[in-house]
Amino acid sequence: MSGPRERAFARRTLLAGAAAAGVGAAGVGAVLAGAGEAVAGGRGGPVSQAAVAAEAARLESALIELRRDLHRHPEVPGQERRTAAVVARKLRAAGLTVTTGVGGHGVVGVLRGTRPGRTVAYRADMDAVPPTDIVGTGPAPAHVCGHDVHTTVGVGVAQVLARLRHRLSGTVVFLFQPAEEALSGARALIDTGVLERLGVEEIHALHCGPFPVGRFAVTSGYGLPGQDRAEVTFSGPDAPDAARRLAADLGALATVAVPQTPADLERLVADVETPDGPLARFVALRARAQEATVSASYRCWPPERYTEVRADIRRMSLRYAGAATRFPAEPFPAMVCPEREGDQLARHLRRTVGGKAVIELHAAFPFNGEDFALYLDRIPGTYTFLGVRAPGAPIMTSFPHYPDFSPDERAIGVGVRAMAGWIAERAHGLP
Repeated sequence: MSGPRERAFARRTLLAGAAAAGVGAAGVGAVLAGAGEAVAGGRGGPVSQAAVAAEAARLESALIELRRDLHRHPEVPGQERRTAAVVARKLRAAGLTVTTGVGGHGVVGVLRGTRPGRTVAYRADMDAVPPTDIVGTGPAPAHVCGHDVHTTVGVGVAQVLARLRHRLSGTVVFLFQPAEEALSGARALIDTGVLERLGVEEIHALHCGPFPVGRFAVTSGYGLPGQDRAEVTFSGPDAPDAARRLAADLGALATVAVPQTPADLERLVADVETPDGPLARFVALRARAQEATVSASYRCWPPERYTEVRADIRRMSLRYAGAATRFPAEPFPAMVCPEREGDQLARHLRRTVGGKAVIELHAAFPFNGEDFALYLDRIPGTYTFLGVRAPGAPIMTSFPHYPDFSPDERAIGVGVRAMAGWIAERAHGLP
């Protein structure tokens, strides 16, 4: 996910979540303690939330150490050798069947329960943010998008469910994915045929977001926009001037501005919670002129707007003599999360974590994208934001790609408890 200024649309820029309302110490403590000891699914499932919480508590300190180790060794997209080796070692030690080198440095772990059920996947991305994609540009790659947390939570879910294998129904497939920041890792994994080969029926994922620690934001019917690009070239002695003027014209198509201040980020977070609010429809567009060429990158919601924006770009370009417009590729698809599965997850979290810990988003975030979209194009699933904002912390400490990104590590235990219970329920096949 790239930064929101100079590289606002190179890949993904921002991840936003629910308003930064605080969660009291008692609320966080309840989540960390595994509040809600109902049986997973609340309808006779074989794995109870109490059992999940107990196993997760035993692992929590080791998981925090794992996250710190991964954080100290960031690896950019396509170079996740060490991270993949660490993950594979942890999964094998837990008793999973492990395959490495899948779609690059991807790691696939398979956990089979002792009872019949469904085959469900859990995805965790492993790569760090390249220096040029850190807001303001950083000196070196860094885990400022939270993928070290995602990987750690994925390992924790695998370890918890492996310890409860004797009560686990179905099969859980863990996909530790490389190259998410480059928007290429999901495609690489999918192209290996792993989903079909293992019979995966649905897939789930978490991503760090600027929510109070202990809270989750579900995305039923929403998600993240895709991305499209256009290039317009000019000829003749006035080409540079024409390019500058067209870039300004195209910039006027944008309906939302890139956040520049903490207050802007707070407002963005609030807007995605608002039904029929300012982000119900948007165009986020950046156009740049360089010599005789204009390059535009843009995201839209709803996804059908790409056709409309392409027509606008062609129409505006035709005002200039000698302009030639092309679109290098089809738009990268939007991630649209199915409503049914998202609503089921919200109900599960309310039962097992507590109603106050669940936030439902009502808009897509305008400056970010996710290659998890490619999985959801094939099979249903959920994509949920995990709150990592410490009480009283500035929003930049929990906003991915900012150099001050510093997630509250208590979120690791929260995520493991929630997702282990959810995945066990889905593999069991409860409605």
